[in-house]
Amino acid sequence: MQNVSSEQAGIFINHSSKKKIAVIGDVMVDTYFWGSVSRVSPEAPVPVVDVEREESHLGGAANVANNIKTLGAEPILYGVIGNDDAGQLTKNLLRNSNMLDNGLIIENNRPTTVKTRIVGNNQQIVRLDKEVKNQISPETEQKIISSLEAETTLSAIVFEDYNKGMLTETLIDSVMKLANSKGIPVLIDPKKDNFFAYKNCTIFKPNKKEAEQALGYALQTDEDIKKAGNDLLQKLQAKHILLTLGEKGMMLFDADGGISSVETKAKQIADVSGAGDTVIATLTVLLVGGATVSEASYIANHAASIACSKSGIVSVTTEELLDQLST
Repeated sequence: MQNVSSEQAGIFINHSSKKKIAVIGDVMVDTYFWGSVSRVSPEAPVPVVDVEREESHLGGAANVANNIKTLGAEPILYGVIGNDDAGQLTKNLLRNSNMLDNGLIIENNRPTTVKTRIVGNNQQIVRLDKEVKNQISPETEQKIISSLEAETTLSAIVFEDYNKGMLTETLIDSVMKLANSKGIPVLIDPKKDNFFAYKNCTIFKPNKKEAEQALGYALQTDEDIKKAGNDLLQKLQAKHILLTLGEKGMMLFDADGGISSVETKAKQIADVSGAGDTVIATLTVLLVGGATVSEASYIANHAASIACSKSGIVSVTTEELLDQLST
């Protein structure tokens, strides 16, 4: 992948300022209870966590939108929430981050997705997931499609899939046709359901595990990885496949046959939660700012290293990213 200076990255980010990017996907809240452990419960052989602080952050597609926002572009978030306290919290968190909530649709028959992590002595002890994975209603699908059709200045569309029921085949097909008819770049962060539904997308960004599950073979060697990239290009008819490989960095496959890789920049890993969200958000912002896919991927790799160095679900700022690129 092509190296990019801090100065050049700053130009790309400046060019993406205020450009509208639609983020469609599973919206959730990530809640953390942080505390200390000094004893075992007399009721059961489990640690007792003395809670010292509680934090809630935008998660899933909302975290992607938040990363886009902190890099200076203008996200439009589309997702579903429940008619509950967590849904109201989601709206409040969006407003606190200076984002609109009018793309969120309330479905009364489902709760807002919440992931609650209990952390004692800086180690996660348990995670509690409150969610319903039923597909959204046809009425919700149509509301989202109609809203997207009314947007005349979109610079890109991001699909952020966590397999919670938001991204249905109908919604994916309709949005992909709309984007292709208008020449809008589409970037995909997939999960196992509907993995191959995103035909003709601009950038498809699976991680190693997701690619292995979809293709049915292990990615153990460099040859395995290259085969996977080429198989995905062929099956999806995508312009680019960006395969993220954890500690091995990333590998980019282009439809014209080009292949490039970059090693991970993460030196101290505190928490990998949300790093994939940061990658897809940074890719999109840099792409609409004029960067090539190779340049955007290089910068996104640096953004991921910042996200991994922090605990919890966090967004990466322009200042942090440019500082990282300058070292």
